[in-house]
Amino acid sequence: MAQPQQSEGTEGETPPLRVGMVGYAFMGAAHSQGWRTVGRVFDLPRRPVLAAICGRDGAAVRAAADRHGWAAAETDWRALIERDDVDLVDICTPGDSHAEIALAALAAGKHVLCEKPLANTVEEAAAMTAAAEEACGRGQLAMVGFNYRRVPATALARRMVAEGRLGSLRHVRVTYLQDWLVDPEFPLTWRLRRELAGSGALGDLGAHIVDLAQHLAGERLTGVSALTETFVRERPLPGGPTSGPTSGPTGGLTAVSALGTGQVTVDDAALFTGRFASGALASFEATRYATGRKNALRIELNGERGSLAFDLERLNELSYHDGTEPGAHAGFRRILVTQPDHPYLEAWWPPGHGLGYEHTFVHQARDLIHAIAEGRRPEPSFADGLQVQRVLAAVEESAEKNSVYTPIAV
Repeated sequence: MAQPQQSEGTEGETPPLRVGMVGYAFMGAAHSQGWRTVGRVFDLPRRPVLAAICGRDGAAVRAAADRHGWAAAETDWRALIERDDVDLVDICTPGDSHAEIALAALAAGKHVLCEKPLANTVEEAAAMTAAAEEACGRGQLAMVGFNYRRVPATALARRMVAEGRLGSLRHVRVTYLQDWLVDPEFPLTWRLRRELAGSGALGDLGAHIVDLAQHLAGERLTGVSALTETFVRERPLPGGPTSGPTSGPTGGLTAVSALGTGQVTVDDAALFTGRFASGALASFEATRYATGRKNALRIELNGERGSLAFDLERLNELSYHDGTEPGAHAGFRRILVTQPDHPYLEAWWPPGHGLGYEHTFVHQARDLIHAIAEGRRPEPSFADGLQVQRVLAAVEESAEKNSVYTPIAV
């Protein structure tokens, strides 16, 4: 078990936790919001300091530093890791660089937060997990950023499942639907190239729903049967930077240059069924071609004694059916998850005043800071990220074999 770490600080003051972040686009902005806000909301054992941010474009990263409140800017992630004023490295880059940066940061004695999916391959994720395990013995901790665990409503759902409110689990069904690739003229961004992204909707969206389903159920998938599809196999080469749904067809396309087209080498959609260790059955759908759906994540769990349902587009609500009530007046009821005794809400607003997407990153920072200060392993760990990577690999293997049922490697 890791030992609590302390950084330099004036006697009587909360010791700082100095953060260096690699990446400054969509996730970089979201993580910046979390680090910048968390100490203003929660009482913390360590005080987060936005020490340095890193990106390859010098002008752009300096602009991001000014916009989001980072004290310094770097253009080489190796230089950021070497800084004496960085205790924790936050990785918000495309998946192809996760392993190299995380391994170097852990070797340099830094804590690590890495965006999901943990890596592009099982082999990379396994190496990262082994390094994290070794570093834990030296007091360095590592966590993977599955932020949807930190929605108060999903945290409440996990509590209710753990309390036995659903009884034995029978079904879990999850969908994660977006539409930002519907336009065939949307450019070939890094998210559509396997060598950079690892996979398409499967890794981008499927990783989230696999983790959330396993987390809420409190158990792991043991096997899957899958289909994947790439609907548009060639796209225009981009004339400028774009990274994903923030640049979708309805949000203003990045200019496309006269460079021709390139091949899409990832899946556009993934559809798979699965079995949990208990025998409960699960279904998953992840797509970036669901016309009209912007960021629609929905999950429902059915058990012998009740059911729970969550919709990210109504993220301050949880639907609950108590199957033990008399049928004459039983049914799903809405729980407004804004009470101070609901998860994370003791420090926010009066009941009825809802939170939003960005607050999940505040809660993520809170949980990681507490784990570091207390010297305990954060959740989800790199080992959790590796297990999700194994599920994704089994999905791809099953799809390649015409949906044959594929066990999850252990």
